[in-house]
Amino acid sequence: MLNTEISGLRMKNPLILASGILDEVGSTMSEIGKQAGALVTKSIGMEPREGYGNPAVIPMEHGILNAVGLANPGIDEFGEEIAEAKKGGAPVIGSVFSDDYEGFGYLAGRMEDYGADAVELNLSCPHAKGYGLEVGSSPEGVKKAVESALSSVKIPIFAKLTPNTHDISALALAAHEAGASGVVAINTVKGMAINIDAGMPVLANKVGGYSGPAIKPIGLRLVYEIYPAFEREGARIPIIGVGGITTGTDAIEYMMAGASALQVGSAFHYRGKDTMKLIAEEMEAFLKEKGYGSIKEVVGLAHL
Repeated sequence: MLNTEISGLRMKNPLILASGILDEVGSTMSEIGKQAGALVTKSIGMEPREGYGNPAVIPMEHGILNAVGLANPGIDEFGEEIAEAKKGGAPVIGSVFSDDYEGFGYLAGRMEDYGADAVELNLSCPHAKGYGLEVGSSPEGVKKAVESALSSVKIPIFAKLTPNTHDISALALAAHEAGASGVVAINTVKGMAINIDAGMPVLANKVGGYSGPAIKPIGLRLVYEIYPAFEREGARIPIIGVGGITTGTDAIEYMMAGASALQVGSAFHYRGKDTMKLIAEEMEAFLKEKGYGSIKEVVGLAHL
């Protein structure tokens, strides 16, 4: 009932581990792959990167604020992690970031060489200067990054888009026009916290990305905006929804808004190691209760 396929990736359910959550070590990804439809790795760059100092992650009342700073071991050291992650049986999507467009092509090629089933371009990190959001904040930038990646690989390319924009549909359409196999909406929302006793920002980087339940209405709206834009332009590529998905109800909402698959991240903080399994069970219970034969039947239903 939950079996699905997006851009040639066959998945036992539409739930994908989001980048940046439990995905730097292959063994952890492999374990989650036993319950997830697919996995996205931590965002990997050209060189090792330490990221920002602590505090870098702050649990808040309705979400999580973080500024890790794209800490990663670098592409040269990540091949073994991909190989280990694939042992879990789920497709592995390699996430990459770069401060120039040519870098996306090189990194995508390396991910394909390592055995990644697809590549996700991080065009939307809100807190790493020179990367992510600064590269993918315009339709032209998104298009150049996708074209560069496609010049190096034959596997699907997904563009992860920022919510920190006035027109996400323009970014999504640019990704489609460039040949992307799908778009991921959204990354974290730019935010911060201030310690009023110390009179200073809490995060070492001052500004970070906010994730968790509080951003679900934002992510849901943006997926809902992209879907009719794709319909008008005849863009037959999937939207992967992400942002605050914690329960089966959240997941169904995103799919009714137009998502064909979903990424889950912060929910692991709230529901533990069996998060994917719990969400999948709740989705399946809903489908059975309402008489749906397949999860595909609810995609875009809120637009009818």
